[in-house]
Formats: sequence, structure tokens, C-alpha cells
Amino acid sequence: MTRKLFGTDGVRGRANSHPMTAEMALRLGAAAGRYFRREGSSAHRVVIGKDTRLSGYMLENALTAGLTSTGMNVLLLGPVPTPAVGFLTRSMRADLGVMISASHNPHQDNGIKFFGPDGFKLSDEAEAEIEAIVAGEIIPAAPERIGRAKRIEDGRGRYQEFVKTTFPSGRTLEGLKVVIDCANGAAYRAAPEVLWELGAEVIPVGVTPNGTNINDHVGSTYTRTAAEAVVAHGAHMGISLDGDADRVMILDETGRVADGDQIMALLADRWAEEGRLKGGTLVATVMSNLGLERFLTRRGLRLERTAVGDRYVVEAMRRGGWNLGGEQSGHIVMTDYATTGDGLIAGLQFLAEMARTGQPASRLVDQFETVPQLLQNVRFAAGAKPLEAASVRQTIAANEARISGKGRILIRKSGTEPLIRVMAECEDPALLSDVVAEIVGAVEAAAV
Repeated sequence: MTRKLFGTDGVRGRANSHPMTAEMALRLGAAAGRYFRREGSSAHRVVIGKDTRLSGYMLENALTAGLTSTGMNVLLLGPVPTPAVGFLTRSMRADLGVMISASHNPHQDNGIKFFGPDGFKLSDEAEAEIEAIVAGEIIPAAPERIGRAKRIEDGRGRYQEFVKTTFPSGRTLEGLKVVIDCANGAAYRAAPEVLWELGAEVIPVGVTPNGTNINDHVGSTYTRTAAEAVVAHGAHMGISLDGDADRVMILDETGRVADGDQIMALLADRWAEEGRLKGGTLVATVMSNLGLERFLTRRGLRLERTAVGDRYVVEAMRRGGWNLGGEQSGHIVMTDYATTGDGLIAGLQFLAEMARTGQPASRLVDQFETVPQLLQNVRFAAGAKPLEAASVRQTIAANEARISGKGRILIRKSGTEPLIRVMAECEDPALLSDVVAEIVGAVEAAAV
């Protein structure tokens, strides 16, 4: 069963344009409610969280209407990180969790992600079944079985208390000055409060959301602002989250940025030493640097690669019984603690290593030497299929032959934006640049 509405991370698009309209949100809510409603039970429960986008109000109300129309009782959490929704779905014994967010995208975009009762994102098969219900006739509940809606005031607090339990007991962050960039997003209150309660001196950045400034020159996809704050305040390190706080970039005391690969290398090495890394395996996507794979191999560990998307990382982790995975983009998944990527918990794990070892962040973020990697995005017009063009296929094949034995090429269509992502790795920087430039040129010519 194919999916048209759902991408790699839920349903996403420009607000007030298909599929991110109030009408579609209502139908999605009703379809999800019908899919998860247990016959013979009146205790159906859904938790809904959101980030700080202006369009979140519209989609929250529409989803609530759709869900209650099929007999689901809705608990509204307000602005909370995506991992909080996964946690609270399971903690509050809900049948379904919903997060309204477009993650690192600009405020004009929004998205809807669904979590099952176990707190994990839905499978492709479940999403396809919900799509099928959306396309058909959705049978509403009888009048006496229409659901209720209630705002939960302490959802964020419950999540914060849980997050603090993931930091080693007996340790504090006293003496550490930390910049926390919340991207004017979902963690703008939770993250600074957790760090302060654990004893850090907190320098907050991106904590004044106004509905339209989420990810605007702040956050994990624009680390310059956090880096400048680290240097200006003489901070020991920085934590830069994205709009829904499920991904993170770590900055050392000089403002240098470490991506998810370096963080995963640090945690995998430490967990393996402690006997905590299940199966001696780290799960990451095809985007992770070859240097990470070499680092793990030298330590007798293995890297399991998946398709791009943290949901695919999590699915592989669950199948293999592994407990650590993530993406180069900063999704760090630790299933001992959370059901999805959690930028704040990942940041705390890094801080725990600083506190344990007494080493500066600059030492801890430099786990392995990266193989030169170049990624360029090409935006394509509606209806265009550049990867199907013969000229593009021929250019890719020719350059794969050029780089064979020296590196690799990865070309893929984004699951959340109209972009073709062209990535290559090669020990020869000049060849790397030339290969990517040729492929990008071919894709651009076919992208109109």
C-alpha cells in the first residue's frame, strides 16, 4: 500500500496549502481516530503537542475536531518537544500521540507526526492505512460518543522531570557555563530550565518565539548565532536544538560545531566501554561519514546503515535489539531513554562526559577524522522528476565510475522538501568538488 500524504517524517507542507490545510488536518485527525479507536471502549485518549509556529493553532484545532468527531478524547499539551509527545503518549496511556511541527523548516511550513501507543512513530504500513481512510468515507461517532478536549498544564513539567533522570545521579552541572539555542521553538522553556535545575549557568538563545521566527537565524541548522554566544560569554560549550528539539548540534568552547556523527562516536565508544552498547552496534543512515564507520571498526564495533530518516533508524534499532543510533543531522536516538531523537537528552549525555572526564568540549567533539564530504541541495519545480532524466542518470553513472575505489556518491530526493540532495565522499577534495559540481549541474538542468 503506497503513501502519498506521508513523507519520511509525517505529513508536511506549506501552511494553508495542500496538504497542510485545516480541512486536511481535520480529515487526518478523524482518520487517525478511526484507525486507533478500540471498539467497545470509551477510554480513547490522544495527546497533541506542537511547536511555536503560528499555524499550529489552526492545525491543533482542526485535528482536535477530527479526533473528537470519531470518539477520541484529546489532551492538549501546548508547545513541547517532539520527544515529549512520544514520552507522554506512553506515560499517559494514550492510544495515539500527535506532534504538530515541521522540525527545522521555516515558519511557513508545518507538519503532523503520529505516534502509536508505545510512543514510537507509526510504521509505513500504518500511515498507508490512515491515508486510505482519509481517501474514503470516515464514519463519525454517535452523538453520545463524541470525544472531549482538555488542556494539560503540566505536560512540559512531566517531561522535564523525566529528562533530568537521564543525567547521572550524583553529578551536577555546577561550574559549567552552557549556551542553549532553542531555535525559538518547542523547547524554549524546557531546555533552559532543565539545564539550570541541574546546576549549569545558562546562556539562553532563541527563546523568544513569536510564531514566525522559529529556526530564523537560530537553531541546529544555523549554528552561527549560538557559536557567537559561546565565544562572547566564554561558555564551556553550546547546545543548538532545532524547532521541535529532536535534533542537536554540539559546539565546543571555541564555537566549533560537531555534528551527530561525532556525538554518536563519543557515546558509542563510552557505552561500549561500560558494556551498555547492545550488540556492539551503532545504527546510522547512509549519510553518516565514512570516518565514523572506520572509527567503530577500529574498536571492534559495527555500523548498521539505514535509509535517511530517524524513523528508519529507530525501526532498525528495534528489529536488531540495539539501543543507540541516529543521524549526522543531529537526531540521536537512545532507546534506553526515549522513543525518538531527543536533542536535550543527547546534550545532557555530552555534558555528563564533560563532567565525568573533566575534558573540554573541544577534546570530546573530536572523536575521528572525517572523510571529506560535500552535500548540495537542488530545488526542483512542481511536477519535475530530475532523477528520471536520462542525462542525469548518465552523469551520475559516469561520476560513480570516476570516484570508484576512492569514495562514494549518494543521490536522493528529500522526503520533506522539493529538493534533490547530492552528496559525495572522497579522500581527494578536488575530485570530490568536481564530481558534485557535475551532478548538481545535470540535476539543475532537469529540475525545471
